[in-house]
Amino acid sequence: MPTYNSLISRDASNDPLVPTPVSAEIIQELPAQSALLQRAARAPMSSKTQRQPVLDVMPIAYFVGGDTGLKQTSTQDWKNVDLVAEEIAAIVPIPEAYLDDAQMPIWDQVKPRLVEAIGSLLDGAALFGINKPSTWSPSVYSSAVAAGNTTIAGTGDDFAQDVTVVAEKVAQDGFAVNGFISRPGLTWKLNGLRSVDGVPIYQPNLQGTPGGTLYGYPMSELTNGGFDTSEAELLMGDWRKAIVGVRQDISFKMFTEGVISDDDGKVVLNLMQQDSVAMRVVARFAFATANPATRLNTNSATRSPFGAVQAVTAAS
Repeated sequence: MPTYNSLISRDASNDPLVPTPVSAEIIQELPAQSALLQRAARAPMSSKTQRQPVLDVMPIAYFVGGDTGLKQTSTQDWKNVDLVAEEIAAIVPIPEAYLDDAQMPIWDQVKPRLVEAIGSLLDGAALFGINKPSTWSPSVYSSAVAAGNTTIAGTGDDFAQDVTVVAEKVAQDGFAVNGFISRPGLTWKLNGLRSVDGVPIYQPNLQGTPGGTLYGYPMSELTNGGFDTSEAELLMGDWRKAIVGVRQDISFKMFTEGVISDDDGKVVLNLMQQDSVAMRVVARFAFATANPATRLNTNSATRSPFGAVQAVTAAS
């Protein structure tokens, strides 16, 4: 259900942001960014909708029969992938008295968390179809499942073998795996892999961020809450075939006047009358997956540039 009456206030007891004089430092995790935006192709958009042509039918060559044989004709065709920008937004209102009494710049703490929230929503929708707009393409995960480019974690001798089984399926469809997006903590699972002699199999960059590389390709652990751990352990594929359209990048605007109302038009908060300030964040993104025809698989129903090592719970 939509909510219109959420705001930051001091109503909760023992408020950590407006305390008796203590350190103003907030100890928190660095806000996670969107893993999808790190991997996917970006397409600037000049309007709400945009079409991206994708190869659909490939030309075929023929042997000519003898010196005077007739040369056959062939064709090549494209289909459009539609990018439709949808708006993502949120409003955070805070009473002015709370802002005045706080011992730190609160807006500096709110802004990165709003960016993280947008990244989480975008990743969840595009990767797993969570709250996905109907105008967007099927998610990366559902595309992999529909094509059969999956295996259940634990099917092979170890997790590394599960990864290679799925990567081979993607390759057999004519696509090259060029990166991975994993559930939180998967790097530690890989760190625990050992050979029969007890030698560690996985050798990540010990000084890098969680994820590092897997089989020489970059792997990102998705820690913003957008990864559906009940469905998959790992997503892989040709991320150039995941397209994020950017109609309006993330922007912020402050308001000291205006009203916030609910679906019925009832005023929930009057900024001027109730001495409050509100920060509004807005972004407009589109998402589509491209599934071009390849020489190895011309059937779009059984072809996908993506694959997934599924969680055990996905099989139940």
